[in-house]
Amino acid sequence: MINFSKFELDNGLRVVVHEDVSTQMIAVNILYNVGSKDESPQKTGFAHLFEHLMFGGSEFAPDFDKPLQMVGGDSNAFTNNDMTNFYDIVPSDNVETVLWLESDRMRKLNINPQSLDTQQKVVVEEFKETCLNQPYGDAWHHISNMAFKVHPYRWPTIGLEPKHIEDASLDDVQEFFKKYYNPNNAILVIAGNIDLAEAKQLTEKWFGEIPKGYRNNRALPQEPKQNQLQSKVIENGVPLNAIFMAFHMPGRMHKDYYVTDLISDILSNGRSSRLFVRLLKEQQLFSSIDAFISGQIDPGLFVIEGRLMEGISKEVANSAIWQELELLKKEGVQEIELTKLKNKVEASLTFSECSILNKAINLAYFELLGDAAYINKESEFYQNIEVGDIKRVANTIFQKENCSELVYLKK
Repeated sequence: MINFSKFELDNGLRVVVHEDVSTQMIAVNILYNVGSKDESPQKTGFAHLFEHLMFGGSEFAPDFDKPLQMVGGDSNAFTNNDMTNFYDIVPSDNVETVLWLESDRMRKLNINPQSLDTQQKVVVEEFKETCLNQPYGDAWHHISNMAFKVHPYRWPTIGLEPKHIEDASLDDVQEFFKKYYNPNNAILVIAGNIDLAEAKQLTEKWFGEIPKGYRNNRALPQEPKQNQLQSKVIENGVPLNAIFMAFHMPGRMHKDYYVTDLISDILSNGRSSRLFVRLLKEQQLFSSIDAFISGQIDPGLFVIEGRLMEGISKEVANSAIWQELELLKKEGVQEIELTKLKNKVEASLTFSECSILNKAINLAYFELLGDAAYINKESEFYQNIEVGDIKRVANTIFQKENCSELVYLKK
């Protein structure tokens, strides 16, 4: 059980405090309720660009990293379709340095032509390195485009194309910052060796005077049900032929999200999983195979990807995957197998609670979902899954017409 307290400043900043006296460290996490799904289709990649720009200094802290490192701290960030997250960890005596740095860049980030130009080059180079110059690197671009027609999940977090970032003007990015990086569009978590009274005093001191701004209450288009198989074949210089299958699945707050997550474990979590044992080890059709969920807040994707062994046709590989899916739909899972998976999940969740940084990140995320208290209910959600749920959900999502299939073939 993770205990915490919550309060909200007058400017709308939501604050979650978790006290842990067993450590001499404090993790500070600031989650901004903005992700790539909030971008214009003509100006994608902005949320990811800001992950970089936010380290470019602010009015009273021209260098974000140096003051943090001087007090023994460290920081990083990540962006996805749904949110942008910044986190810091520091000795507890120096937590005020972190709050000063985070509040200053929320209040007045230093966005100028030089910093923008520098980070544009960094992000464009990252795009080229990870998406254009890496085998299968553009897979998510193709999959997203096939699976989503109206929802902004149809482009990946890094953006549709480098030109959108290259063409971003100073006015464009300043407008994006002004709209989304506000106290009432953010969640602050302080976790570690700090009491609630001190957390309140320091939060009010450093964040209380930042003006309220826009709060992101989205009205995104709902993706219509997919009614036919989407498929695409790409021939290029990949080292091995590969198959990607993406199936629409429930969103993060749907009870069947947890069932779908367990199904991904049944298929590919570990060397005793079904796809590994039957398709890789026994039949030797694949050199690697995996199944995972996209983990998005809105309805996302269940993905199976595999690299084919030399001499194995895409038809044989495709048929073998579908045979396993049909077997799961028909026979489901045995109670002993489900219990084993639940125990693995329980162990993983328990282990994650050992880190104050993980707790800070997760508390912010669950507060974004609606209530930080969900962090204490996840184990229950998994433990309540029954054998029949696996079969029911498998039969719902593993349908040909619900599938977007991408195939890479060696030239």
